[in-house]
Amino acid sequence: MIFTYKRTIRFQDTDAAGVVYFANVLSMCHEAYEESLGHSGINIHNFFTRPFVAFPIVHANVDLLRPMYCGDKLMISLIPQKIGMDKFEISYEITVNDVIVAKAITRQVCIDVNSRTKQELPDEMISWLETNRRDAEGVERRKSREEIM
Repeated sequence: MIFTYKRTIRFQDTDAAGVVYFANVLSMCHEAYEESLGHSGINIHNFFTRPFVAFPIVHANVDLLRPMYCGDKLMISLIPQKIGMDKFEISYEITVNDVIVAKAITRQVCIDVNSRTKQELPDEMISWLETNRRDAEGVERRKSREEIM
């Protein structure tokens, strides 16, 4: 199953027009990423506070398809994909009541914390990537079978 994070839009997420501020969409996506790491067994405290490696975001993109308002119940689905020995990308799909309201992508690179140089992804991240990717591919295959029937 694709990892899905449930979240309610709060007033603080919105701008003066009463809709979600675009930069906050990336923040919500990052919340989903953090939750998926914890869900897969990665110790979040150690991951972010005592790392030997870090995974800075080097690219981010958000497409806002429909406005999101305070009180909306979001479902944020994420699909990570390894795109090199030292980097990965996460695609996010945000829905409200089964309607896609936004899509986002983040690309992250693995670096050694001390030297700040790129290095290969550690085993726990490769495992996280493979598990989530495999689950996403299974869902996509089921969806395509349902469309044919």
